Amino acid sequence: MKILIVSSSLNPDSKSRLLAQELEEHWKGADFEVAFLDLREANLPMCDGGAAFGDVRVIRVKAMVDEADGIVFASPVYVYNVNAAMKNFVEFAGHSMKDKTAGFLCSAGGRLSYMSPMTFANSLMLDFRMFVLPRFVYATAEDWDGDRLSEEIGERIDEFATGFADFTTRLIA
Repeated sequence: MKILIVSSSLNPDSKSRLLAQELEEHWKGADFEVAFLDLREANLPMCDGGAAFGDVRVIRVKAMVDEADGIVFASPVYVYNVNAAMKNFVEFAGHSMKDKTAGFLCSAGGRLSYMSPMTFANSLMLDFRMFVLPRFVYATAEDWDGDRLSEEIGERIDEFATGFADFTTRLIA
Protein backbone atom coordinates (compact mmCIF):
# COMPACT_ATOMS: atom_id res chain seq x y z
CA MET A 1 0.00 0.00 0.00
CA LYS A 2 1.15 3.54 -0.74
CA ILE A 3 -0.28 6.72 0.76
CA LEU A 4 0.36 10.19 -0.63
CA ILE A 5 0.17 13.20 1.69
CA VAL A 6 -0.48 16.42 -0.26
CA SER A 7 0.29 19.66 1.56
CA SER A 8 -1.27 22.57 -0.31
CA SER A 9 -0.38 25.66 1.70
CA LEU A 10 1.89 28.14 -0.02
CA ASN A 11 2.60 29.90 3.29
CA PRO A 12 6.14 29.25 4.59
CA ASP A 13 4.74 29.19 8.16
CA SER A 14 1.87 26.85 7.31
CA LYS A 15 0.05 25.10 10.13
CA SER A 16 -1.60 22.62 7.74
CA ARG A 17 1.87 21.61 6.52
CA LEU A 18 2.85 21.00 10.16
CA LEU A 19 -0.21 18.74 10.51
CA ALA A 20 0.88 16.85 7.39
CA GLN A 21 4.43 16.49 8.70
CA GLU A 22 3.10 15.23 12.03
CA LEU A 23 1.09 12.58 10.18
CA GLU A 24 4.11 11.60 8.09
CA GLU A 25 6.16 11.28 11.27
CA HIS A 26 3.45 9.08 12.82
CA TRP A 27 3.69 6.70 9.86
CA LYS A 28 7.50 6.34 9.95
CA GLY A 29 8.30 2.67 10.22
CA ALA A 30 4.84 1.58 9.06
CA ASP A 31 4.52 -1.48 6.84
CA PHE A 32 3.43 0.68 3.90
CA GLU A 33 4.99 3.43 1.85
CA VAL A 34 4.29 7.13 2.44
CA ALA A 35 5.09 9.88 -0.07
CA PHE A 36 4.91 13.60 0.71
CA LEU A 37 4.01 16.20 -1.89
CA ASP A 38 4.43 19.84 -0.89
CA LEU A 39 2.63 21.98 -3.47
CA ARG A 40 4.72 24.95 -2.39
CA GLU A 41 7.79 23.14 -3.71
CA ALA A 42 6.01 21.55 -6.69
CA ASN A 43 5.33 25.02 -8.12
CA LEU A 44 2.57 23.81 -10.40
CA PRO A 45 1.40 26.12 -13.19
CA MET A 46 -2.21 27.25 -13.16
CA CYS A 47 -4.45 24.77 -14.94
CA ASP A 48 -5.41 26.15 -18.33
CA GLY A 49 -7.30 23.10 -19.56
CA GLY A 50 -4.69 22.48 -22.24
CA ALA A 51 -0.95 22.98 -22.57
CA ALA A 52 -0.26 23.01 -18.82
CA PHE A 53 -1.04 19.27 -18.68
CA GLY A 54 2.22 18.68 -20.60
CA ASP A 55 4.32 20.57 -18.06
CA VAL A 56 6.99 18.31 -16.52
CA ARG A 57 5.91 19.37 -12.99
CA VAL A 58 2.34 18.31 -13.69
CA ILE A 59 3.46 14.99 -15.16
CA ARG A 60 5.59 14.28 -12.07
CA VAL A 61 2.74 15.10 -9.66
CA LYS A 62 0.25 13.04 -11.65
CA ALA A 63 2.65 10.06 -11.52
CA MET A 64 2.76 10.36 -7.71
CA VAL A 65 -1.05 10.24 -7.61
CA ASP A 66 -1.15 7.29 -10.04
CA GLU A 67 1.08 5.29 -7.66
CA ALA A 68 -0.94 6.06 -4.52
CA ASP A 69 -3.72 3.93 -3.06
CA GLY A 70 -4.85 6.68 -0.72
CA ILE A 71 -4.41 10.45 -0.58
CA VAL A 72 -4.41 12.69 2.48
CA PHE A 73 -5.21 16.32 1.66
CA ALA A 74 -3.64 18.80 4.09
CA SER A 75 -4.95 22.29 3.47
CA PRO A 76 -5.59 25.62 5.10
CA VAL A 77 -9.20 26.76 5.08
CA TYR A 78 -9.73 29.99 3.18
CA VAL A 79 -13.22 31.45 2.64
CA TYR A 80 -14.86 28.22 3.89
CA ASN A 81 -13.03 25.89 1.51
CA VAL A 82 -9.64 24.32 0.81
CA ASN A 83 -7.19 26.70 -0.82
CA ALA A 84 -6.81 27.41 -4.54
CA ALA A 85 -3.54 25.47 -4.77
CA MET A 86 -5.37 22.28 -3.73
CA LYS A 87 -8.14 22.88 -6.25
CA ASN A 88 -5.52 23.48 -8.97
CA PHE A 89 -3.80 20.21 -7.99
CA VAL A 90 -7.12 18.36 -8.38
CA GLU A 91 -7.66 19.92 -11.81
CA PHE A 92 -4.42 18.28 -12.93
CA ALA A 93 -4.52 14.98 -11.04
CA GLY A 94 -8.20 14.35 -10.34
CA HIS A 95 -8.74 11.63 -12.90
CA SER A 96 -5.81 9.70 -11.41
CA MET A 97 -7.61 9.71 -8.05
CA LYS A 98 -10.47 7.53 -9.24
CA ASP A 99 -11.50 4.87 -6.69
CA LYS A 100 -8.79 5.81 -4.16
CA THR A 101 -9.28 6.75 -0.53
CA ALA A 102 -9.20 10.35 0.69
CA GLY A 103 -8.68 11.96 4.07
CA PHE A 104 -8.34 15.53 5.34
CA LEU A 105 -6.12 17.52 7.66
CA CYS A 106 -7.25 21.15 7.83
CA SER A 107 -6.07 24.24 9.62
CA ALA A 108 -8.29 27.28 10.00
CA GLY A 109 -8.50 30.52 11.90
CA GLY A 110 -11.63 29.61 13.83
CA ARG A 111 -13.98 26.80 14.76
CA LEU A 112 -16.97 27.93 12.69
CA SER A 113 -15.62 26.64 9.37
CA TYR A 114 -15.11 23.04 10.53
CA MET A 115 -17.43 21.72 7.80
CA SER A 116 -15.54 23.55 5.05
CA PRO A 117 -13.81 20.44 3.63
CA MET A 118 -17.20 18.86 2.84
CA THR A 119 -17.71 20.73 -0.44
CA PHE A 120 -14.29 19.51 -1.58
CA ALA A 121 -15.00 15.99 -0.28
CA ASN A 122 -18.31 15.88 -2.15
CA SER A 123 -16.54 16.83 -5.36
CA LEU A 124 -13.96 14.07 -4.85
CA MET A 125 -16.69 11.51 -4.18
CA LEU A 126 -18.92 12.51 -7.09
CA ASP A 127 -16.35 13.45 -9.72
CA PHE A 128 -13.70 10.81 -9.02
CA ARG A 129 -15.53 8.16 -6.97
CA MET A 130 -13.07 8.56 -4.11
CA PHE A 131 -13.86 6.93 -0.77
CA VAL A 132 -13.66 9.58 1.94
CA LEU A 133 -12.75 8.70 5.51
CA PRO A 134 -15.51 10.26 7.63
CA ARG A 135 -13.01 11.31 10.33
CA PHE A 136 -10.74 14.25 9.63
CA VAL A 137 -8.47 16.51 11.62
CA TYR A 138 -9.45 20.16 11.94
CA ALA A 139 -7.19 22.47 13.92
CA THR A 140 -7.56 26.17 14.71
CA ALA A 141 -5.18 28.81 16.01
CA GLU A 142 -6.20 27.79 19.56
CA ASP A 143 -4.78 24.30 18.98
CA TRP A 144 -1.20 25.54 18.67
CA ASP A 145 1.47 26.81 21.01
CA GLY A 146 3.86 28.26 18.45
CA ASP A 147 4.67 25.29 16.22
CA ARG A 148 3.62 22.74 18.83
CA LEU A 149 0.28 20.97 18.57
CA SER A 150 -2.11 20.62 21.46
CA GLU A 151 -2.30 17.17 22.98
CA GLU A 152 -5.89 16.84 21.73
CA ILE A 153 -4.93 17.45 18.10
CA GLY A 154 -1.98 15.09 18.46
CA GLU A 155 -4.37 12.38 19.62
CA ARG A 156 -6.72 13.11 16.73
CA ILE A 157 -3.84 12.77 14.27
CA ASP A 158 -3.00 9.40 15.85
CA GLU A 159 -6.64 8.28 15.48
CA PHE A 160 -6.75 9.58 11.92
CA ALA A 161 -3.50 7.80 11.02
CA THR A 162 -4.74 4.47 12.29
CA GLY A 163 -8.19 4.88 10.74
CA PHE A 164 -6.94 6.02 7.35
CA ALA A 165 -4.38 3.22 7.03
CA ASP A 166 -7.02 0.64 8.01
CA PHE A 167 -9.63 2.18 5.69
CA THR A 168 -7.24 2.17 2.72
CA THR A 169 -6.02 -1.36 3.44
CA ARG A 170 -9.59 -2.69 3.53
CA LEU A 171 -10.57 -0.98 0.28
CA ILE A 172 -7.59 -2.20 -1.72
CA ALA A 173 -7.85 -5.76 -0.43
